[in-house]
Amino acid sequence: VQLQASGGGYVQAGGSLRLSCAASGGTFSDYHMAWFRQVPGKHRELVALIRTNHWTNYADSVKGRFTISRDNAGNTVTLQMDSLKPEDTAVYYCNTDRWAFLWGQGTQVTVSS
Repeated sequence: VQLQASGGGYVQAGGSLRLSCAASGGTFSDYHMAWFRQVPGKHRELVALIRTNHWTNYADSVKGRFTISRDNAGNTVTLQMDSLKPEDTAVYYCNTDRWAFLWGQGTQVTVSS
């Protein structure tokens, strides 16, 4: 399965972005899916998780601001990001919670102060 994240961009603090992750070559309906982010020099961190039963978990740093959702029929996972902060600046990736699929290129999110 190949994953392609999109929807990143440049936004001012307080703004919103909606990221989308599309899977090709297979389906992720049987997997818990997650969004991760990484900044240079730091480990990739889990931002949001959505289980197969649609239960969700979020990193404390994004709780109340980000919303993860999934569309199994459409083979997509979405991350709605509101009230963005400069510290949200990173490259965002999607994958299963256990990194079962190959990493795609990610999508850059830049939040200016």
